[in-house]
Amino acid sequence: MAERAYTDAELEAAVASLEDAERMRDAQELVARAAPQLQRVLNAALSDGGWFGEIHDQAVHSAAGTEDLAERKLAISTLVAEETRLGMLVGVAVGFQLAKTLQADDTTTSKGE
Repeated sequence: MAERAYTDAELEAAVASLEDAERMRDAQELVARAAPQLQRVLNAALSDGGWFGEIHDQAVHSAAGTEDLAERKLAISTLVAEETRLGMLVGVAVGFQLAKTLQADDTTTSKGE
């Protein structure tokens, strides 16, 4: 089955719907149930994608080794923010794939009934 492309308007509406507290509560409960498995998938995706390892170690060393305290705080804060964004983006990709897998399983299950 081919994936369909979503329009910008559909994407914007879907993102806006995330502001619904009930929907977010349901999503948070689902993620909490799957958190250990999702963490393994996220760690593997980040590692396989080359996001961590030697380059990461160099960035940590560089940020921590900055002599000036204010510059060191800024370098560490920037590194944490970048890693947070990266983790979020890879996490969203994992979430999209999880949703597609669950939807495909629902379709297969309902067809087989």
